[in-house]
Amino acid sequence: MRRNTSLFILLAVSVCAVLAALAMPRIAQDPGYHAFADRRVFFGVPGFLDVATNAAFLLAGAFGFSRLPHMRPLRPAYPVLCAGVILVAFGSAWYHLAPSDARLVWDRAPMTVAFMALFALVIGDGVSERAGTRMLWPLVIAGLASVAWWHLSEQRGHGDLRPYALVQFLPMALIPLILILFGVTRLRTPLLWAALCAYLLAKLAEHFDTEILVLTGFISGHSAKHLLSAAAALAVFMAFAAGPRRS
Repeated sequence: MRRNTSLFILLAVSVCAVLAALAMPRIAQDPGYHAFADRRVFFGVPGFLDVATNAAFLLAGAFGFSRLPHMRPLRPAYPVLCAGVILVAFGSAWYHLAPSDARLVWDRAPMTVAFMALFALVIGDGVSERAGTRMLWPLVIAGLASVAWWHLSEQRGHGDLRPYALVQFLPMALIPLILILFGVTRLRTPLLWAALCAYLLAKLAEHFDTEILVLTGFISGHSAKHLLSAAAALAVFMAFAAGPRRS
């Protein structure tokens, strides 16, 4: 497929997604969102496993940073991704100690940084290195702005999650499209696909929070989501650590 056709498909999907989000009615935060299945207390911490499993993000981010000396050339989005994943560990743990809309901001904000940095990295590797570098900070700012928009709209009584949903899910749709249409040069494609699959499983685990706790009797779906999401981040870092793809 010609490069111009691939770029057109990528742009068309992006525009359609944005227009669809604008056409939708506002999406308010579900009042029951904070009612997680596992609020068991261990060591005096309510919802201990939902808090403790965030350590997996810290470990994944630390592994990512450990690869920095070996990254040649070093892309600006890579350390931003590492920092975003580490900040997720602290933001999510803080939120789960006492779930509320106010604390959820500190959970979601670093997630958008990680999503946008990953998106910029894949664009830079598959589509255009210059485009990936130039888009990094506008994408990160857009991600943070989506969280700010949601938070301010909730405070004004007409919550709107549409921009945040777009920031979270559109890159997860465009990244596999880039892999299919363009491929990558320095990343290991199987590990990127593994990361996407792990993230999909994480979202499913989040949806079946209570059911997974009942089934396992030990870990809830939301705690499993943290572990699977951290595994996805680790797979991404390993895709970089694996080095250039050989022909």
